[in-house]
Amino acid sequence: MSRLTELISQAKAKDRQLGEDLEREFAALSSRRAFGLNFERHRPEAVELPQRPVRRGDKVRVLPERGSTKSGDQRLWLVRDIGGDTTAELELLASDQAETRHVPIDDLVVVAEFRDFIYPGLVSTGKVERGGEKPFHTVINGENYHALRALTYTHAGKVDAIYIDPPYNSGARDWKYNNDYVEADDLYRHSKWLAFIERRLKLARELLNPADSVLIVTIDEKEYLRLGLLLEQTFPDARIQKISSVISQKGSARTGEFSRCDEFIFFVQFGSAMPVPQETDMLHHRRTNVGDEVEWGRLTRNGANGRRTARPNLFYPIFFNLDGSLHSIGTPLAANASRSSVVAPAGTLPVFPTATNGTEMSWALSHDRLAEYVENDFVKFGQLRPNAPQPVRVYYLTDGYVRAAREGRITRVPGPVTRWVHEDAKGMKPLTVWNMASHNAAEGGTNLLKKLLPDRRFPFPKSLYAVEDALRFFVKTKPDAIVLDFFAGSGTTAHAVMRLNKQDGGHRQSISVTNNEVGADEHKKLREQGLRAGDGDWEQWGICDHITKPRIAAAITGKTPQGGLIGGDYRFADQFAMSDGFEENAEFFTLTYETPVAVSHNLAFGRVAPLLWMRAGSQGERIDSLPEEGWRVADSYGLLTDLDEARSFCQAVANADHLRIAYIVTDDERRFQSVVRRLPEHVEAVRLYESYVSNFRFLSGGDE
Repeated sequence: MSRLTELISQAKAKDRQLGEDLEREFAALSSRRAFGLNFERHRPEAVELPQRPVRRGDKVRVLPERGSTKSGDQRLWLVRDIGGDTTAELELLASDQAETRHVPIDDLVVVAEFRDFIYPGLVSTGKVERGGEKPFHTVINGENYHALRALTYTHAGKVDAIYIDPPYNSGARDWKYNNDYVEADDLYRHSKWLAFIERRLKLARELLNPADSVLIVTIDEKEYLRLGLLLEQTFPDARIQKISSVISQKGSARTGEFSRCDEFIFFVQFGSAMPVPQETDMLHHRRTNVGDEVEWGRLTRNGANGRRTARPNLFYPIFFNLDGSLHSIGTPLAANASRSSVVAPAGTLPVFPTATNGTEMSWALSHDRLAEYVENDFVKFGQLRPNAPQPVRVYYLTDGYVRAAREGRITRVPGPVTRWVHEDAKGMKPLTVWNMASHNAAEGGTNLLKKLLPDRRFPFPKSLYAVEDALRFFVKTKPDAIVLDFFAGSGTTAHAVMRLNKQDGGHRQSISVTNNEVGADEHKKLREQGLRAGDGDWEQWGICDHITKPRIAAAITGKTPQGGLIGGDYRFADQFAMSDGFEENAEFFTLTYETPVAVSHNLAFGRVAPLLWMRAGSQGERIDSLPEEGWRVADSYGLLTDLDEARSFCQAVANADHLRIAYIVTDDERRFQSVVRRLPEHVEAVRLYESYVSNFRFLSGGDE
């Protein structure tokens, strides 16, 4: 139910006539058509935090009895007091009538509403290290909106690519809104989905590099129209294209409908971002191989802008000997001069730029530039045809090929005929319809995941190679790119980034965010067993702990969770045994919610330390505790907590070649600037307030 209809219901309860009048006016407004996308922006999601201890002042829900499969009391309560360690005194929130209860703490779950301030932290839950000094891929187990809020501190404007595969809103219990599954018959299904996605896209906009980055979103036919409009409204300055990609040759049968065999991919490009040509056009599998001849351009221009009247300075004769060889290049004719007025050198034939119907056109190069191109063998000539409107056709290398020739990427083949050939495989521009065998979701997704995690299942994983290809178009030339996926699911995006690194020795790093939600069927079974979210026996079956983290660890080590070597080979872009693994590092974190008191008294530094490390590049050692000596320098950043030790700190920073950031803890702007002046120019100075609250406090929901 939308927020407006909720408020109308409350109004009717207090004043029936007023409520009915409001309902009538609301119905009239709702029936109007608006230009663009118009949808209800529902009450923001309230997130349950089952692993967070209950404290005085918390908002909580009362859980149903163990063994019950009911959703329980969805009302919010305020914890007024805690008696001993077992019972909490509660007061009902958002109610006209006061209601209090005493409830066992074990029967409560803390709730974070989107209008609450949050103090995020990260707790490490393990790591895999095989990449030496490479940066770490990070995996965050947590609600993705709150994780994105935390990333606005660490990665604002720094992300090169975001790839997301959000819930498709099929009505098949594939996602929840406010702790309830959104069913197919929910009248507000589409607007709930749009409100859910929009909040996260707004944060994605803050993280992407506005000068050169891309957002990639996959979707099926259920929401692609609405998603397209939402993307246009959220990113008005971006260039957006939609790709259709075949993911199954068999198709997915649907009663009374066509079988779906494809999905859609939106590419939202910012600044100078553009797809880098690849070896195939993604549809026909055409390739240009080493030794293939280049494609020559016609020197005669065409179209309305190619007419002589549009470009009179490009209308001049080229004189050919009667055997078809070049004699010389003439000068441009006056605008009103006739071709017949040209006096050709003895024994030559003048050739002008003309269309097949005799229309006077223009050449693509000026007189002087053509002479330069002829001298460098960038021009070739066709056979002499004395009776044709243009007796000799003239061809030339276009600008891209001229650059390639000067850079040695194409070479001239010796011989009487002018030929230029490719020294390497030429990239091809991708088409908007993709049909690649490697993108088959069953083979590259489900079956590949079975090899990594033999005894575990995940619904509809993306083909590893499909994600890899989509990213390659935009990060191939960025060996240090940062790639984010905040609907990480099985961890395919991180896996794809590692494959890209292996192919060219890159140091790209991924950030994967997913929650630890269990599937709908598993949820019911676990509840019947008397378990609740937060119990160890429940959490072990969650997406992050059961699939995402083990999949990324298996990919790096080349071993299954049971320790056996992974069977089979990777294919397509490169082929090698999956048991070889990758020379990469990864660390796994759980998002925490700290209290203002703990943060302000430096009791939570260990939880915010990973955020400082991530902002500095997620590389090398991490400073996990406040230094007793007042400062410390790690591999990529330093921390100064005692300004009386600034001299020693600045000297250590100057001696650290790879240090990027210096964190300086002070509330005094003057003293902060004094330290900044003594730091090397390449080191970014970041001020941390003594309480840390200002640095690590975010309004959950922002402008909601």
